[in-house]
Amino acid sequence: MTTIERENDLSVENYLAAEKLSDMRHEYLGGLVCKMEDVTRRHNEIALNTYCALREKLKRETCSLFVSQVLVNFEFMGEQSFYYPDLVVTCDKRDDHPRFIRFPKLIIEILSPSTERVDKREKFFAYTTMESLEEYVLVAQDTREVIVASRANEWRKETVSGLDAAVTLASLGCSLPLSAIYEGV
Repeated sequence: MTTIERENDLSVENYLAAEKLSDMRHEYLGGLVCKMEDVTRRHNEIALNTYCALREKLKRETCSLFVSQVLVNFEFMGEQSFYYPDLVVTCDKRDDHPRFIRFPKLIIEILSPSTERVDKREKFFAYTTMESLEEYVLVAQDTREVIVASRANEWRKETVSGLDAAVTLASLGCSLPLSAIYEGV
């Protein structure tokens, strides 16, 4: 994520209007706008594999699954923020806005060298302040490893690794084999 410096903070309304017209994605952190890094093919394959595996598990649920183009909106330290997670699941009927989610149940980020530190620290801290969020999942690109942090486990991180392993998503009552997440990668 690269920061775009501004002399004055950008309002939420102006950010959303500009983002709607932009060819590039930007995240919004209390008035500060950050350009999103380009996604690699590997990153995209992992995100799509995870989406397909999760979508199959959610077919009988009343939850909705979104991949990379839907914002998550939340208040952090008294300021409005908007992030683009790689995948987000909401099961809350109040989530009816056409462009963003306010009540995510599960958020998944695919780690990359340029975003790993932000995903593991800044986003972890920010996301875990959301009352509706039950799990935050980090999927590595360069190793076959998934880290799960859950509210039920007091946000302690548990690591699952190896293609024979499966990651349990208690928030959705399912598990995903790492072989499905990393298929063809």
